[in-house]
Amino acid sequence: MADAGGAIPAPIIVRKVTIIEGGHHGGAWKVAYADFVTAMMAFFLLLWLLGATEEKQRKGIADYFAPTLVKMRQESAGADGLLGGSSLTDPDNYPNRQGQTGTQSITIPRAATGGPMEASGRGEEQAKKLKELQEKIEKKLVQRRQLKRLARQVRVMRAPEGIRIDLMDDADFSMFELGTTILTKEARGLLEVMSETLKDENAPLIVRGHTDSLPWRGGVKTNNWSLSAGRAEATRQALVLGGVTQNRFARIEGVADTEPLVTDDPADPRNRRISLLLLEGRGAVSGGAGRTPPPPQEKAKGGK
Repeated sequence: MADAGGAIPAPIIVRKVTIIEGGHHGGAWKVAYADFVTAMMAFFLLLWLLGATEEKQRKGIADYFAPTLVKMRQESAGADGLLGGSSLTDPDNYPNRQGQTGTQSITIPRAATGGPMEASGRGEEQAKKLKELQEKIEKKLVQRRQLKRLARQVRVMRAPEGIRIDLMDDADFSMFELGTTILTKEARGLLEVMSETLKDENAPLIVRGHTDSLPWRGGVKTNNWSLSAGRAEATRQALVLGGVTQNRFARIEGVADTEPLVTDDPADPRNRRISLLLLEGRGAVSGGAGRTPPPPQEKAKGGK
C-alpha cells in the first residue's frame, strides 16, 4: 500500500539466529580414539599369542621378524671394516688340528671343557637327576606304610661336588640312639630305602656325619668329632648291608657341629643329620673337594 505521498515503503526483513550450546569440536578425537583401540587390540592379540603358543613357536615367530644374517652384514656398521661384518665369535679359518674348533678371537683346545652351553647342559641334567632321586625315594617310602612319614626327613639338593641327600633328625625322629652310634629301628628302615635307591647308581659316595652343639654331661670323655665320624661309619655299614658295594665309598667324614643346617640355632635337632654325597664330574675324579682338617683340640660338646 502506498502512503499519502505515493511512495512504496521498504520491505521488513526478519533475521532468525539459532544459537547451539557447546559448539562443534570436529573429528580429531575420533582419530585418537581409533588409534587407542587399535593399540589395545594389538596388545591383547600379543597376550593371546604368548599364552596360546609354545616356546618353539614363539622362537619361530621371533626369527621370522628378525633380520637375516646377510642383511645385517651388508647394512650394519662395520660391514666394510676389518672383520667385514663378522663377529669375534664366528668360526675362524685358522689351520687348527683335526676335530678342533675356534673363533676369530681365540682357538679352543680340543680337549677343553666348560663354557656357557656345557654348564647349562650339566645344570639341566643335574636338575633332572635331582627330581628323579627325590621321586624315587618318596615312592619307596610311601610303599612302606610305617616309613611314609619319614619322607619329610629326606632332602635332596645340589652341592658343588654333585648331589647331596640329607637325612635329618627333628623333635619326633632321631637317626641314632641318644649320644651313641646305634641306629634306631626307623633309621634302619630309612637306610634300607636309601640302599635300594643308590645301589644301582655309579657315582662315588661320601658319607658325612653331623651333630648339634648341645653340651655333653660332665665326666663324658667322648666328643662330637668322634661321635659324628662313628655315625657316618655306622651309616656306611648299613648301606653296604643294603646292597651298596664297598668300592662306591670315596670317604667317610665326621664334621661334628661345624656345618649346622640351621645356623641361627646350632642346638636345633635338624642339625643332627647324615649327608650322602653323590660325586659327579671333577668331584668324582678327585674324590670331592678338599676339606680343612678339624682343629687338633676340640672342646667336648654334646649332641645326640
